[in-house]
Amino acid sequence: MAKRIPNKPLNERGVGRRDFVALSVAAGVAAATTRKASGQELEVAENDVEIKMPDGVCDAAFIRPKSGAHPGVLLWPDAFGLRPAMRAMARRLAGAGYSVLVPNPFYRVSKAPFTDASTFNFQNPDDMAKLRPLMGSVNTPGNPEKDAGAYIAFLDGQKEVDKKRKIGTQGYCMGGPLVVRTAAAFPERIGAGASFHGGGLVTDKPDSPHLLAPKIKARMYFGVAGNDDQRQPDAKVKLKEAFEAAKVPVEVELYSTALHGWCITDMPLQGKDPIYNKPEAERAWAKLMALYKAGLA
Repeated sequence: MAKRIPNKPLNERGVGRRDFVALSVAAGVAAATTRKASGQELEVAENDVEIKMPDGVCDAAFIRPKSGAHPGVLLWPDAFGLRPAMRAMARRLAGAGYSVLVPNPFYRVSKAPFTDASTFNFQNPDDMAKLRPLMGSVNTPGNPEKDAGAYIAFLDGQKEVDKKRKIGTQGYCMGGPLVVRTAAAFPERIGAGASFHGGGLVTDKPDSPHLLAPKIKARMYFGVAGNDDQRQPDAKVKLKEAFEAAKVPVEVELYSTALHGWCITDMPLQGKDPIYNKPEAERAWAKLMALYKAGLA
């Protein structure tokens, strides 16, 4: 059961003043902006929605073209959750002809947003400590599959979603493994899955995401950050081997000059270097568009 809340002021949803201003601007841009995709302009509509979950109520953003029914997409955020940067990405997807759900994956803990990603310091133990309970709430065994099922049911309940076509799912950082678990749990519904700078895709544990490859029928894409590859150089090889052995269409691509988080516009500096890398982010976006074109038939 889901509820759209189109008219409720953002500052009544438990967000801070600065976040209220940022989200208000994002919503206003969504309502007024026309997006170009494949030579056509698609007007985009955006709603905040509430989705009844097995473990509570999830606040989420549902963003889609204003007219017609389109393939659904489940966008798993990174560890900073549902925020303006993720909404902007969803609006771009909607402009390209997809009906997109961006959930607050940490709804068990609190409503979004949680922190300003642009000021986060990965070297600060206090900052990192803020993320652990949030990530733990979604990564508890069984939770990703329960949540994905509710999100897919939401998409399939919307008139703006073409249920004759497969659903796509994409994820960033911690969202990468969630993409794999979603595709494995719902192989008949998920047609394409993409992970960008995904963390923990290959581990030495029996529940490692890459071991789920035999359960997946979707086309898969994995974009690997250069510094992630330096820390775990064998991960990309094991990923490719696992999916190829399962006869799953897969591409594993190394972005050797890109840092972990390179696709997200509000990433903080790493030392003196920006994490967001627009040329490599656009390259990743082109790969995503090609994946969805091939997989969401």
